[in-house]
Amino acid sequence: MTKSAGQENCVCLSGEPYAQCCGRFHSGAAEAATAEQLMRSRYSAFVRLDADYLLRTWHPDTAPATLELDRGMGWRRLDILSTSGGGPFDSAGTVEFKAHYRHDGVRGVLHEVSRFVREDGRWYYVDGDVRA
Repeated sequence: MTKSAGQENCVCLSGEPYAQCCGRFHSGAAEAATAEQLMRSRYSAFVRLDADYLLRTWHPDTAPATLELDRGMGWRRLDILSTSGGGPFDSAGTVEFKAHYRHDGVRGVLHEVSRFVREDGRWYYVDGDVRA
């Protein structure tokens, strides 16, 4: 049995179908209600090579003018380690995560503490500190 488009599980590993999870944010049908939702949807956008969504959700003060994604990067798994703030009534928050990947046959892990702000009811990625 095959799943219809959008019914496959979301790559952010929420356990929800893509269409009900990050897909609704990518399509513009909904906005992330928390910093963690935005973090998960941005990870999914990296997996799906959706540079437009990444730029749309990057704070204008820190966003690059353009974004070229590496098609050779194979994102494998997202682990949310902790969150601070970033709830539906907060104006700022952080999300610590590990994103596991494979690039040119080599496995790696991106460990980052990302900062988010909410302005005019929308969450934006500001920047992050990469951890060793």
